[in-house]
Amino acid sequence: MGFTETGYAIEANVFTDAECDAILSNLASTIKRPGRAGTRHLLSNTAVATLARDSRLLAIAQANLGGPAIPFRATLLSKSADSNWLIAWHQDTALPLESRFEDSEWGPWTQKAGISYAHAPTWALSSILALRVHLDESNDRNGPLRAVPGSAAVGVMADDRVLEYAKAHTHVECLVPRGGVLAMRPLLIHASSKAQTDEPRRVLHIEYAMSLDLGTGIRSALA
Repeated sequence: MGFTETGYAIEANVFTDAECDAILSNLASTIKRPGRAGTRHLLSNTAVATLARDSRLLAIAQANLGGPAIPFRATLLSKSADSNWLIAWHQDTALPLESRFEDSEWGPWTQKAGISYAHAPTWALSSILALRVHLDESNDRNGPLRAVPGSAAVGVMADDRVLEYAKAHTHVECLVPRGGVLAMRPLLIHASSKAQTDEPRRVLHIEYAMSLDLGTGIRSALA
């Protein structure tokens, strides 16, 4: 099955070891904070903003979105001996938005570091893609992402339905070499176990939209 059917795809050897080292060096002050599982709102970081617009990432995003690809959010996920965490089965449904509005399709709302977030409907999430740049190898020992192939096509589900669906369907481990990129739809049901090793697993999760305007009066915030 291809990306359209599975909701995810892995492309190896997108970045070299030297490029991964350079990215990690630029982010050193961020990722060395002990006990932090991740750092949000990194598009304001010049190095991350430049990487998000790298021609190789844009080509992957455009090919899988089938149109324009505009980066709008970046998050560093850092799993290590100091910060070893797990994430239960879920979908990524909350989007950063420039302002709050009243619409029964959107919500509930939350505030994260001064940015408004709302859980989005299926139609809005269908025009979004995440690219996960693996700055370390993701292997079966360091808590790789696990995914349920094909689940993105089902649409937004309630949390209890997500768990039921994951239990009833086969899941796979998304093993990605250093410098590789995992492309995934936000509605892909996924999870992550704790690492069984002290090896770090650092991933830069960058999200792209076909347009920042998601509807009349609805615009994605840059985060």
